[in-house]
Formats: sequence, structure tokens, C-alpha cells
Amino acid sequence: MGHRVIGIGNAVMDVIAPISDEELADLGVQKGIMQLIERDRAEALTAAGDGQFRLVAGGSVANTLAGLGRLGLTTAFIGRVADDDLGRAYAEDMAQDGTDFVNPPAMDGALPTSRCIIYVTPDGERSMNTYLGISAELGEADVDPTLFAAGTWLFLEGYLFDKHAGKAAFLKAAGACHAAGGQAGIALSDPFCVDRHRADFRRLVAGPMDYVIGNIHEWQSLYQVEDLEEALALASADCGTVICTRSGEDAILIREGERVTAPVHRITPVDATGAGDQFAAGLIYGLATGKPLAAAGRMGCIAAAEVISHIGARPERDVMALFRAEGLA
Repeated sequence: MGHRVIGIGNAVMDVIAPISDEELADLGVQKGIMQLIERDRAEALTAAGDGQFRLVAGGSVANTLAGLGRLGLTTAFIGRVADDDLGRAYAEDMAQDGTDFVNPPAMDGALPTSRCIIYVTPDGERSMNTYLGISAELGEADVDPTLFAAGTWLFLEGYLFDKHAGKAAFLKAAGACHAAGGQAGIALSDPFCVDRHRADFRRLVAGPMDYVIGNIHEWQSLYQVEDLEEALALASADCGTVICTRSGEDAILIREGERVTAPVHRITPVDATGAGDQFAAGLIYGLATGKPLAAAGRMGCIAAAEVISHIGARPERDVMALFRAEGLA
């Protein structure tokens, strides 16, 4: 059998460096926010790091696949990097986490590898500078239908929906996944993303998507209603499996008329980065291995709790051992 889970997403190298507040101000970086930057600025900030950066392959779906790989599922990632230092390092980093990076680094030299330059000040605040680069150019040609096999789960991220080429890639992948008898799903990613492409997202949820993960704000934005229950009723009429995360509250899962909640045990987050990505990893692991809906939801909550207990967007502890401790595996 081929890959159990295939993800399509932005291949973004996280370039992380400690910095003083004074140095941050000297670089003209606004503290504590994420801002999009252009190529020249990205290259200047990368150069300013003077080799002191730690490189971590990032991107929402890539983080989810890393979590799934550590749980023992075979995974593949469809994404674009350039044939440069960061691109080659990205592909290697994914491979070390057990994920098959299927698209060779692009040689055409058009755009450099996407990166998120993250400065961490002594108070733990993260200031992010994101250059979208080549990963945002992903299109239909990057999707190989032969990768999909019976039982493959496809996972997409809403962030890539900003360009027509990304939408076309999604539809081609979903078609190939269904033709092979697999399941396709998406994380809505961001309420602003949903606002920009609401009609397209609605068509996707009601059409080729078998499962959709969103938080309260994303579901409310998608259906333009204030009442969460109304949003979930509309979502359930459109899509077979609907999952709603509610940060510190229990997650809600609805599948073909069955509705369950998955308990969240509150902890104080050390770093909330990657919580949604690892929730998706635990959830998809449970769904793909045929666990009951409530168990799959709880697996998502456990994986999310693990990742927010430390710095970084990927698991550090043995998440499977945490599942076993609760009798889930």
C-alpha cells in the first residue's frame, strides 16, 4: 500500500534566532506580530542572522505530517521549494521526520524557498517575518495522481487557497484521492482566509471534502452566522465529517448524524504554535486507523496539549505513549 496520508501545503522553512529587544528595534522588526515581507527584505534579514539561526521545516500541513509520521503512518508531502540551501535543507528535514518530500527542488531559479524568520526576544515573544516565495506557486503540475492508493487520506491547508493555481492543485489531488478510494479533507486555517475566498471554500466543503476541521471563528466566518450551532448545522448539511475546535473548550465532532465531544484538559500553554496542526495529526491518525469518532477527537486534543507544553510546532514526547496511557491505542 502507498502513503497513508498525503498533505499539500506551504513548504516554509522556519528560521529561528534569539535576539535582544535592542537588536530587534535596530532591524526595524515589529515585535510580537506576523508580517509578510518581500524577497529583498527576506534575504537581508536572513543575512543579518550571521549563521546564528536554527532551521526547522515548517508550514501547517508539514507540521501535521511530522506528527503523523511519528505516530507510525507513512506520509508524503506535496509542496514547492527552490534548489537553494534552505530548499535542500527543508526536503532533508522532512525526510528525517519520515515524510516523503515528493517534489524535487525547483531548478528554474524563479523564486527562493519560502521562509518565516522568527526572532525570539528574552521574554519569549516571537516576532515573525514571512516571505511566501516559491511555495505559493504550487499548481496542478505538482500533483502526481499515482501517489494515491486505496485508503489514502488527503489533507489540505486553507492558506494555499489564496491563488488559483493552489485551488486547481487541491481539486486535482482530491479527484485522484477519491478515484483511488481515499478520503479528502481540509483545515480552514484562518478566518481571514475564509473571508477572502468564502464562495470557493463553501463549494469545497459541500463538494470534494469528506472532512473539514475549523475553529469557532472559521466556521462562523464560513457561514456568516454568529451562532456556532447554526454554523455547525449548515456545515453538517454540506459535509460528512465536521470538526470544530474551541481552544480551551471540548472539541465538537459530527459525522453522518453522530455527534460527540472530545474533552480538553486545560494546561497553560508555553507556546501555542502548532496546536491546530498537531490536533489535526492526532485526529487524522484516529480516523485513518478506524478509531471511534470520540477517540479520534480525544487523540487530537492529546497531541495538541503535548505541543503547547513546549517551544516549537512539532511533538517532543512520545504521543503514542500518551494515547496508550488513556487506553486509546
